[in-house]
Amino acid sequence: MPKLWNDTIEEHRRAVRDAVLDATAALAAEHGPRAVTMSRIATESGIGRATLYKYFPDVDAVLTAWHERQVTAHLRLLTELRHRPGGTAADRLAAVLDAYAGIQRRRAAHGAEPSALLHRGEHVDHAHRHLTALVRDLLTEAVAEGDVRSDVPPAELAAYCLHATGAAADVHSQAAVRRLVTVTLDALRPGPPGDSP
Repeated sequence: MPKLWNDTIEEHRRAVRDAVLDATAALAAEHGPRAVTMSRIATESGIGRATLYKYFPDVDAVLTAWHERQVTAHLRLLTELRHRPGGTAADRLAAVLDAYAGIQRRRAAHGAEPSALLHRGEHVDHAHRHLTALVRDLLTEAVAEGDVRSDVPPAELAAYCLHATGAAADVHSQAAVRRLVTVTLDALRPGPPGDSP
């Protein structure tokens, strides 16, 4: 097949997939992931059900693809915050943890059961490993800059940070999320000299 034909087919497939996932995102935001059905996706996306089934065998496959796209977007945002120019590593760490806590709060807003069903699998494991390494590397930089305690290994501090800010799933306001991130960051500050255990 000519390259132009292949490119056109690939663009069409990508457009159909994007339309399906965009419709799924809209339905999930409005009604929650549990209310998403193949019929609703077909109607919302304007794609016939027969075509929809050519791309996805069932609603679980659509929801998984939608979730993978969300996780990828979240990782991209957190990576951009980690690498943004200017400021200290501690500043970038604060931005990453604040964004991560916000993501956790929004995820919980869709309900625990659907979130637990979607938030598993290799794509989530990969994202968690990537995020842990990202936070660990920021902590390592912040330790070198003297802004983070050096008595606990950065890998352990990264686990602490992600668990602590993950608690944002249980708070009910942005102000509470901000307080949670502040408390987490305060625990990372170096103590007075000789204050290590």
